[in-house]
Amino acid sequence: MNDQELFELAQERVRDLHALQGLGLVPADGDFFPSVHYPPITMYNPMDPGELLEGYDNPFVDKFSIYLHIPFCEHRCEFCHYPVGLNASALRKEQYLDMLAKEMDNWLAALGLDRFRARSVLIAGGTPTSLSPELFARLHADLAARVDLEPCTQLAYDVHPGDLLGPDGRERLRIMRDYGSTRLTIGAQSFDDTILERMNRGHGADDVQRAIDACHDAGYDDVCIEFIYGYPGQTYASWMDTLRRAIASGAEEIQLYRLKVVPYGDFDGVITKRRRLQDEEFLPVDLQMTMKQASILALNQAGFDETLTRVFSKNPRLYSHYASDQCCKLHDQLGFGLATFSSLRDRFSITPQRFAEYYDLVQGGRIPINRGQVRSADENQRWNAILPLKNWKIHKRYYAMRTGCQINDLYPRRIALLREHGLLYEDDKILQLTPKGRFFADEICALFYTESYVPFPRENYADGPLDPYRVVNF
Repeated sequence: MNDQELFELAQERVRDLHALQGLGLVPADGDFFPSVHYPPITMYNPMDPGELLEGYDNPFVDKFSIYLHIPFCEHRCEFCHYPVGLNASALRKEQYLDMLAKEMDNWLAALGLDRFRARSVLIAGGTPTSLSPELFARLHADLAARVDLEPCTQLAYDVHPGDLLGPDGRERLRIMRDYGSTRLTIGAQSFDDTILERMNRGHGADDVQRAIDACHDAGYDDVCIEFIYGYPGQTYASWMDTLRRAIASGAEEIQLYRLKVVPYGDFDGVITKRRRLQDEEFLPVDLQMTMKQASILALNQAGFDETLTRVFSKNPRLYSHYASDQCCKLHDQLGFGLATFSSLRDRFSITPQRFAEYYDLVQGGRIPINRGQVRSADENQRWNAILPLKNWKIHKRYYAMRTGCQINDLYPRRIALLREHGLLYEDDKILQLTPKGRFFADEICALFYTESYVPFPRENYADGPLDPYRVVNF
């Protein structure tokens, strides 16, 4: 199918959008809030570090998914909603690595462990590859000294394409491969140089392709590239050109993100301020939905199928183990570094977003958190439903094992409504969003929130049967 045919087929989802706005599921203005965790990450109250581990037992197999955060960038991307250190000196980066290693030591002491046994590992940021090869090697040595990678099924990185080029880029790739990495996610964001400049990405479209090729030359056979659609200045034609180039790039996986304007992290991105001042530059929601559905159709036509939500692969065995472990299987996960989170069975914590506060807590021998929550039974039941439903599927037996409850007993009316409107598939073993449901996954997950966590005001939703303010009372 050509792009015009895809455009016409994609209008089915635009009609679904309008219908679901009328039913109250999608806000009238089309804004969305990503269901990354429950309660939402921006809505946690202050928590003293001593509260987090009270009554907590280590995982029964003593394995954690591990996340390491490197909060340094050479450029502030316009769409980023997280704090970063810009153009940091080598000395400042080395100081941060000192704190990162000590934070891991503080956690080990608090948990009574000699080393962490890793289930899966993700190193991201920020830009982890912004470290010099020497500091990058030091980061890996610090990790290896504290984390047993023997049981680790995947060591993955989020990387900037420009950092993989030239002699330093080859050295970074060698270091990652030598430590057992098999997967990289390249923050491509676009194959349109004009859009990349507007995003302030600091690389060009040709750099993306060169980085993909460099990864393959280094021995990687699982290269994921990610892109943002719905960006100011994009047109349907320019977006489809980016998508076609992505399909032809040789990358094994392609990940799509809708532009997030509403902050979901610890920082109001430039894009949020720009929306307040220059709203007329932002794309109509109908066009954004057209881009998304046309992309799905084009990817399917090219042999890419959705593995986890928003991620498409030609090989279903290639996917992010860290994302699956954390968001689908809900295994215990520890995040180390500035503005990261840890998710431990029935509790959640967030580290400070300011370097000084983070350093003070770490140097004081404490787990560096300042917000979090030990979930109630009700909150835990919702969390166990929301993340697997959004990212893949709910296995009913697994849900019952984790919560002690049958999901159909807890949410019978929600499940019936979603099935009635063609958004949910159910059999005796699973609950899974239909293709139409997965398209609106974030909005569907809000139906499982309590009223205090619904992301937008009541007046943003039509008074229909899927209005989250109505559904929360079921």
